[in-house]
Amino acid sequence: MLASDKTIGVVISTYNNPKWLEKTLWGYMYQSRLADEIIIADDGSDDTTRELIQRFSQHLPIRHVWHEDLGFRKSTILNKAIVEATADYLIFTDQDCVPRADFVAIHARYAKTGYMLSGGYFKLPMNISNDICEEDIANGNAFTFSWLKKRGLSYNFKALKYLGPQWFCRLMNNITTTKASWNGCNSSGWRDDMIKINGYNEDMHYGGQDREFGERLHNMGIRSKQIRYSALTLHLDHPRPYKTAESIKNNLEIRRNTRSKGIVRTPHGITKIDE
Repeated sequence: MLASDKTIGVVISTYNNPKWLEKTLWGYMYQSRLADEIIIADDGSDDTTRELIQRFSQHLPIRHVWHEDLGFRKSTILNKAIVEATADYLIFTDQDCVPRADFVAIHARYAKTGYMLSGGYFKLPMNISNDICEEDIANGNAFTFSWLKKRGLSYNFKALKYLGPQWFCRLMNNITTTKASWNGCNSSGWRDDMIKINGYNEDMHYGGQDREFGERLHNMGIRSKQIRYSALTLHLDHPRPYKTAESIKNNLEIRRNTRSKGIVRTPHGITKIDE
């Protein structure tokens, strides 16, 4: 459990999708345990996103970290967010992941020195993603199967795993065969550990840069804990035009090198070793 003298922050990556970011920020307004800081890691969005963030800053402890749009540079803006952060413990998520009311509290509950946490998400189709409004998030209805079913969601075992009773979700955390890896939409760890590994590898674009970040934490001796069925976010649907075969291939090679050589500190992260 996060000690009472420790602070917790949320880092939310975004790029030109204020409609989804608004829904996500509604989720952080209704947390049972509010974040001590929220940092929006903005990969070059236009003024519409800036104006939205300014509006929410009246209700949430938000800081907007932005850089110019020069293509997909998520790793770079996340490193800037890590530097900007002051909280002891950081949750990383995305603009399209709406948190349930206990999201921050669950990360805080399971936070432990020497560990990182691996959360999960429940994917929604586009029609339901569009339907969700602030009231649905505030009253928690959007996180119930009955509400989702009325909007066309078919029953399946995956829905039970994520939306079932808490005792069942805890059981699924313990028996799932899914590896507890670092994923950018729902993971958390200690800021000091992130500084030690020099943050994200800025040579990496879309596809696996989060996994590589977690692999270097593992190489440093940080263990991972699975909370994918307890720390719930609803993943809003969207296209991925930035996904390319070239970036995937490049990132796979970097990850193989990280694992085979046991690399902890990337040379192209928060600080550039060759500079």
